[in-house]
Amino acid sequence: MTGLELLGLVMLLVMLGAIFIGLPISFTLLFLALMFGYVGMGERVFNLAYLQTIGLMKQDELVAVPMFILMGFICDQAGLMERLFKAFRDLFAPINGALYVVVILTATLFGIAAGTVGATVTLLGIMAGPMMIRAGYDVRMSAGAIAAGGTLGILIPPSVMLVVMAPVLDISIIDLYAAAFGPGFLLSAMFIAYTLIRSHFNPKLGPPVPIEDRPDSMRIVLWECVVGLVPVTVLTILTLGAILAGITTAAEAAAFGALGSIVLVIAYGRFSWRGLLDACYGTLATTSMVLLLAVASNVFGSVFSWLGTATWMTNALLASPLPAWGTMSLLLGLIFLLGWPFEWPAIVFIFLPMLAPVAKGLGYDMVWFGCLVAVVLQTAFLSPPVAMSAYYLKQVVKEWNLRMIYRGMADFMVIQCVCVVLVLAFPAIAMWFPQWLQARRIAARTAQIEHVAPPQNAAAALDGPRIAIRNF
Repeated sequence: MTGLELLGLVMLLVMLGAIFIGLPISFTLLFLALMFGYVGMGERVFNLAYLQTIGLMKQDELVAVPMFILMGFICDQAGLMERLFKAFRDLFAPINGALYVVVILTATLFGIAAGTVGATVTLLGIMAGPMMIRAGYDVRMSAGAIAAGGTLGILIPPSVMLVVMAPVLDISIIDLYAAAFGPGFLLSAMFIAYTLIRSHFNPKLGPPVPIEDRPDSMRIVLWECVVGLVPVTVLTILTLGAILAGITTAAEAAAFGALGSIVLVIAYGRFSWRGLLDACYGTLATTSMVLLLAVASNVFGSVFSWLGTATWMTNALLASPLPAWGTMSLLLGLIFLLGWPFEWPAIVFIFLPMLAPVAKGLGYDMVWFGCLVAVVLQTAFLSPPVAMSAYYLKQVVKEWNLRMIYRGMADFMVIQCVCVVLVLAFPAIAMWFPQWLQARRIAARTAQIEHVAPPQNAAAALDGPRIAIRNF
């Protein structure tokens, strides 16, 4: 190890210590990068920081971040989750474990529309918590279902985490979105299956919805399903479908989704200028936090790489005697442990650029790796001591203590770990959709090339340019 590589390693250790004692992450990264960079490379560190910041500003994918965040805040104000919850509650009322299914399905669909964990867990706690208590549902499994279901929004597109992860890994946001669908819906199905199976064999854990809370007729059920499910489904198809089909960029689709959420607010009669202003304020605060951390981590990472420590770490891991799958398991285990004290923005912006070259050096597909990392990072919201889902839930359901909430989340974390193992063992779970989209894009380009192919004879050659222009 050279002196510069050792300097970079010291910088990394100091950064970890500073963050663990509670110093602000963004400013800590900038200060350490400039200080250690000045020691190692002199005044050039300021030029490097300037160029890295300008380069980050040119990444089109990050333009989608504020739009998707605004979409989530406005969907929250539109009462979208209340509509979804009521529709699913009326639909599944007669079965055992009905409220578990309602909570997880609502979280899944609302997560697609909004992609926010805090709002999802909070609103589910407000709506489902008292109802579960009144119906005699098991506290441990109820808390786990709400907390775990609320985290699905960070994995299922249009997740903001996936938007910022794609440029970090230098992969297409379309492919990463497509890859996240398989594990996201698989995880949702595993949550539902777990709660239904346990409620079937032990009905006391999850009895049907009380008679007094059920609708009087099937007509009311159908109407609630139409009002609650159709708008969010249409909004989802238009937003995500445009991205996956390649019709629009992620930023354009995000802007369209934000506009569609405003239309939903107006249609539900919940629009107010004050509410729109609050949503803009919330978007500004969240976006500023994410992008400031992106700039700080980008500068820190560039200094860390220039010192040579990143290359040294990559070579050391690649030279380990472990097989490729063992090294990959080690990387995922490290990310899992980092999820305990850190939230996902810090891990994506700071640590992922250090670990991604190892996965690439092992020959793994980076889209698949990014999807695996996203599933593992979802556990950051269920892992103590941070475990923000537990605190969101405790604030709105005072009757449940933190110990029972943590125990409930631990049960569902085991399911998440099983999902990680399945995606690791069967990559097709994540890769079938992006591979299908890639095959369609290749076929479309091939057909277009054949359609404008140069003519085979001299007579046609005279008219060739005009034909090509018309077809183009």
